Amino acid sequence: MSGIERTPGVCGGDACIAGTRIPVWVLEGFRRLGWTEAQILASYPTRGASELATGGAFVVAHGPEIDEAIRINETA
Repeated sequence: MSGIERTPGVCGGDACIAGTRIPVWVLEGFRRLGWTEAQILASYPTRGASELATGGAFVVAHGPEIDEAIRINETA
């Protein structure tokens, strides 16, 4: 998916926002905690709303993968 990268050795190979070390599962985790888009963007001031939308589209397309990444990282 355009705007999403997987790089071996970076963030465990998890899907990240392109050009960053921000895993999609982290952004989705914030959403599930009830964070607004504005709150997420305030935490990542160099990122934009379009990147959050790209991450959201990835979650829709790869939900089980994101669910598993969140589960693994919550128990770690």
